Amino acid sequence: MQYFVTANAPSTQETDCIVIAIFEQGELSPSAELINEQSNGYIKKVIDRGDMTAKAGQTLLLQDVAGLTSARLLLVGCGKQDKTTENEFNSAITAATKVLNDCGADDATSCLAEIKVADRSTAWKIRQTVIIAESALYKYDQTKSNVKPAQNPLNKLGFFSQDSSSDLAAQTGHAIAEGMNLARELSNLPGNICTPTYLAEQAVDLGERFATVTTTILEEAEMDALGMGSLLSVSRGSREPAKLITMNYQGAGDERPVVLVGKGLTFDAGGISLKPSQGMDEMKYDMCGSASVFGTIAAIAELNLPINVVGIVPSSENMPDGDANKPGDIVTSMAGKTIEILNTDAEGRLILCDALTYSERFNPAIVIDIATLTGAVIVALGRQATGLMANDQDLADDLLQAGNDSYDRTWQLPLWDDYQPQLDSNFADIANIGGKEAGSVTAACFLARFTEKFTWAHLDIAGTAWNSGKAKGATGRPVPLLVQYLLNRIAAK
Repeated sequence: MQYFVTANAPSTQETDCIVIAIFEQGELSPSAELINEQSNGYIKKVIDRGDMTAKAGQTLLLQDVAGLTSARLLLVGCGKQDKTTENEFNSAITAATKVLNDCGADDATSCLAEIKVADRSTAWKIRQTVIIAESALYKYDQTKSNVKPAQNPLNKLGFFSQDSSSDLAAQTGHAIAEGMNLARELSNLPGNICTPTYLAEQAVDLGERFATVTTTILEEAEMDALGMGSLLSVSRGSREPAKLITMNYQGAGDERPVVLVGKGLTFDAGGISLKPSQGMDEMKYDMCGSASVFGTIAAIAELNLPINVVGIVPSSENMPDGDANKPGDIVTSMAGKTIEILNTDAEGRLILCDALTYSERFNPAIVIDIATLTGAVIVALGRQATGLMANDQDLADDLLQAGNDSYDRTWQLPLWDDYQPQLDSNFADIANIGGKEAGSVTAACFLARFTEKFTWAHLDIAGTAWNSGKAKGATGRPVPLLVQYLLNRIAAK
């Protein structure tokens, strides 16, 4: 969809639909007040007769309102005036977008950026509108037959705003939304299509699409030569060869890069420590960390940001096979540390640790890994927040700030040395699990053993990367968080 900004008065705009905000107790937004006056009080009449209570997300589509050049007027409930929350704003945008896409309007202009949302700028509201609108319209159909395209879908959405930052906000929101959709699409694909080889091909395509992105793919023989025994031990149980994918975005000369390491388990059956069959189909989502790296690289390349970012994706399957890892096996990582595998289903850390060691060659300023690493983080934080752990508090604070700025929030968990003894092994340098207690923390503690040479943070997205149940599907998170972190880092320079 296309997006634009206009400062023309809503009542005079040549558009198929005007979108205005209505609040509880019949209160009107500034644009609604103006249109109410020009329509001889028609908006108030509609509200006073009880057609709309204006709870957040409620909508009412009106036709041929007097005083408007637009044929349609969409009233959108936004809760209590001056007290609209971010969640209520998101609900309003989602509801409005779905009505606009179904009502026959080819283009529309939204006046919802004038809603007061505490501590949120006009630019934030416009950017968020684009992100939420694209999310509302996203539909997976790659593996469906006889897909019927929407009749007369919405093609252009404008924003009524006189804020000078609005155009850039819409552009930024669109790039982030497109990056989220790329992450969703890769994540939603089934494991028999989205294999490590398929991911590598998509990375090559991304490098061909953007001149600022250079893609390299390491095959298993090359990884073996580098000593990546931990990563390769996971892929041994699969007929699909592992890939180590690197996407190098160059936007700032010789500046040290931010390295994003995304877990790319395209399907995780658990290996010999086989997962329960119920819900195992969702283990195609064990590569959502890698998908978020793809989405972030695509977004920053689209925006041509002045920063260097390296995306590293260790990709494999984790399957039960005669050559698969066995509980009790000991493997040697690229860093030379030996690892006792007590549970083959704790495989994400086995591929990430070698990728983290590999990242050292880029002389990184910052390394952030993104992984659907533990079910324990869902128990701790639910589906609302991403788990955050870091070996540097300034970096943790920056990610927490970026999460709040983007409304793609994180919550910090401890990474204390107190937890490290849970990973002790009688037979190797480290065990790959730390017992039942503090599973998310001990998983991060494992990774921390391989990050002593650089500033590092870990994002556990097992709770936020996809939804289960009736709304099953990838969310595209944490692409907004990662892009916002990079934007903030650029601004701080």
